Amino acid sequence: MPLYDCVIIGAGILGLATARQLLLETPGLNLLVIDKESQVAKHQSGHNSGVIHSGVYYKPGSLKAQLCVRGKHLLHAYCAERSIKTPRLGKVIVATSQDELPRLEALYERGQANGVEGIQYLSRTELLKREPYCTGGIAAVLCPEVAVVDFAEVCRSLAQDIRSLGGQLMTGFEVSKINAEASSVTLLSREGQRVQAKKLISCAGLFSDRIAAASGGQKTPKIVPFRGDYLLLKPSAAYLVKGLIYPVPDPQFPFLGVHFTPRLDGSVWLGPNAVLAFKREGYRFADLSLKDLADVFSYQGFWRLAQKHWRVGLSELYQDLSKHAYVKALQRTMPALKASHCLPGPSGVRAQALAEDGSLVEDFVWDCPQENIIHLRNAPSPAATSCLAIAEKIAQKSNCVLV
Repeated sequence: MPLYDCVIIGAGILGLATARQLLLETPGLNLLVIDKESQVAKHQSGHNSGVIHSGVYYKPGSLKAQLCVRGKHLLHAYCAERSIKTPRLGKVIVATSQDELPRLEALYERGQANGVEGIQYLSRTELLKREPYCTGGIAAVLCPEVAVVDFAEVCRSLAQDIRSLGGQLMTGFEVSKINAEASSVTLLSREGQRVQAKKLISCAGLFSDRIAAASGGQKTPKIVPFRGDYLLLKPSAAYLVKGLIYPVPDPQFPFLGVHFTPRLDGSVWLGPNAVLAFKREGYRFADLSLKDLADVFSYQGFWRLAQKHWRVGLSELYQDLSKHAYVKALQRTMPALKASHCLPGPSGVRAQALAEDGSLVEDFVWDCPQENIIHLRNAPSPAATSCLAIAEKIAQKSNCVLV
């Protein structure tokens, strides 16, 4: 059994970016990336709206803000080098009522503090010049540098980089057990395979809490999966949307709300909503895992969250089951939108870390149960935007050097 200098669990965008960064910093590093799927970017990295965020939402000075701002510059530069398209379509965050205006103004000030390039506060007249069908809006914040990209394509490019730098990828390796010692870590798969490494880095996404617990890490925060379903705008109605259109976030709910996102292929995604998924990789309402549900329902943090947000949760569930209700939520910004303009779209599942007190963990969380193990426990949006900056941070923490 070969002894690797470093093994990384997870061939999503964070695991791949981290592997590339380590190989760049330490040429000759004997590194292996493993993943239980047959290809890279199978889950969160390949099931998202494809937005390169600007950093407008995050508390100035927070890790999220710092990594997003640096990450977007690194990502644009990387994509330019690899001829990966990242058109800057721009985004408007639209207030539809007077009580949203203070929150919109706070977002504008936060964006300025975070160095969001070209950020502007738009009157209703200025908004309608940019987005003529946003007639529900009374004011907006414009982030003109917001771009879209195919993150799955980015992942495939990162995988090529890893191989060209001498690293290895092994798919079809589902970790079933971790034996952690001071000098090495041994990983066993469900099929009886074994790999051994001096250092272990886990970027396991939807299973990050279970992987951490298996190696002696903390049991919390736990991952609670939230499914997000999208609608698709019919091509005949594509004239309604020019760039990205978002609502002002509701402070009572941690997600950004349903929005309009043009894609590289010319399609326009509407959504997503956010409902509890009955399976960690459950992309359909009918997908069910008793083990995953038991994990959720046995966790007191979930019940504390439910007690606080049950009304919002029921509203999201109703929208998930009723196309009329879903479209009505979108019509707050764009009254001209009709249900007949919309088709069923794709889905994604978000790995949301949940603390024992029922609070949703909003920032990145690392767990290092011993010197040669690092777990990325929580990587919420804008993790994909920030991937190359997060990789730098993990590389600093891991200090992977040849010995």
